[in-house]
Amino acid sequence: MYVDLETIKLLWPELILVLLASWIYIGGTVQQSRLWWTAFALAGYLVAGYAVLSGEARLWYGAEAGNAYVGSGPLAVDYLGHVVRLFAVGVGFLFTLVASSAARRKLASELLATLMLLVAGLMLVARANDLVFLFVSLELVSIPTYVLLYIGRSDRATSEAAVKYFFLSVLSSGMLLYGMTMLYGIAGTTTISGAEESIRASLLGGSALVGLAPVALILILAGLGFKITAVPFHFYAPDVYQGATNANAGLLAVAPKIAGVAALIRLVVVAMPSASEFAWQATIVLALLTMTLGNVCALWQQNIRRMLAYSSIAHAGYMLIGISVALAAGGSHGGVSATLFYLIVYALGSIGTFAALVSLSTEQREISSLEELAGLGKARPFAAAAIAVCMFSLAGIPPLAGFWGKLTLFSSSIRLALDPANSSLTFWFVLLAIGGAVNAAIAAAYYLRVVSTMYFQTSTIEIKAGGRNTASLAMGFAALAVIAVGVLPRSVISETERAEAISAQPSLVNRPAASVEEVAVSDMMKSGRKLTSQD
Repeated sequence: MYVDLETIKLLWPELILVLLASWIYIGGTVQQSRLWWTAFALAGYLVAGYAVLSGEARLWYGAEAGNAYVGSGPLAVDYLGHVVRLFAVGVGFLFTLVASSAARRKLASELLATLMLLVAGLMLVARANDLVFLFVSLELVSIPTYVLLYIGRSDRATSEAAVKYFFLSVLSSGMLLYGMTMLYGIAGTTTISGAEESIRASLLGGSALVGLAPVALILILAGLGFKITAVPFHFYAPDVYQGATNANAGLLAVAPKIAGVAALIRLVVVAMPSASEFAWQATIVLALLTMTLGNVCALWQQNIRRMLAYSSIAHAGYMLIGISVALAAGGSHGGVSATLFYLIVYALGSIGTFAALVSLSTEQREISSLEELAGLGKARPFAAAAIAVCMFSLAGIPPLAGFWGKLTLFSSSIRLALDPANSSLTFWFVLLAIGGAVNAAIAAAYYLRVVSTMYFQTSTIEIKAGGRNTASLAMGFAALAVIAVGVLPRSVISETERAEAISAQPSLVNRPAASVEEVAVSDMMKSGRKLTSQD
């Protein structure tokens, strides 16, 4: 595996974010204006987003575009990575608005720059086609998270949360590294997928050590299970969320899940088809346990961040439904597409909720308990409406985005169960869909309790405006996005379906050093279209 100039060109958006983050670190030592650096960071995300779109426009868009795959060094240039990268830039943009409101003035530049590095890490994870590259990218997500947790607030609870997350994250990284090392030992290569030497090709070809694949799978599920808060690797989440600030709790609810889901698709669904029978059985068990424990434990929580921590655990269980379907069906039946779509709608609902909590808080006092939201419907109607929309979406109430997210997951499980070619799987995937539906009903109880508290209980605490306008802006964006996706879900689902095709391909063509323009021209030639001077 090598890195050439074409590989570097494909990483321009990530390089832009890293360079801008470095500039913010340096500039923050001279100029400590929070507003100025926030505007600079937001502009950086817009530039990076434009670079993602324009750099590969001819590959993914237009009449001749297909679901092509290009390998360049350690990168997988496919539509799966494209969708996740764009989504990561959007998440970074919204969290910059939230973090700007929550940041202490003296540490604003450090916080914004560290967040930018984290987003670059998410984008790299989405593109990783090499074990070493993937592990380093995941660490580029984890290490900024430690820093953000620590600088969020200077008190004992925040420091304790940061230390807990740090040590347990190091443990999970070690388990993941052991799993990756075992994969390398089985396949003799660090390349995840490709037509020639790759882990996928080696496992499909019947490597002499293929019997060790289930052991590698367990270690990988343990390492990535920590990031997505899947049972039994969830135990840190309630304490860490409760001790963190509202802004950092929101970041923990979203960013590690994006990285974990993308890595699961690359490492388990794409790279390990030979272990799929054992893998789907393991992920079904994890999905049912994670959903049930998360939802049941959330029912009696009074601390809002602790409740949302258990909610985050439950949503990881829902996402594992799609992973289970993808593993059992060989990447078809909409499992990966449903997981990606659910990840997007879950992230929007979580960002909107935590942004609202940040907008309601002040530097002296943060909203923490559920009773502090009492009477919010009258005192702060806009914030209450945004929280209600996000709660309804997370609960899966139609016609909001969360309803379509759950529907796509459950229908993918039912579709597989009803497939005559997979009759032996019918019982398990019907059970999985029923378990998901029952858990959705349980979850509605605590989400609706939040709405009931805001609109039907009298406030005993005066809620003052925190003056955090940028967080209110992020809250509004997220709530509107939840409504928009709920009204037009097909526009997003069609994108995730294109992204799913990469995991269903039995053999991916690895063409090193191929530029985007070369692939676009090749696709045109295959279609029989004559090239013009405009092309």
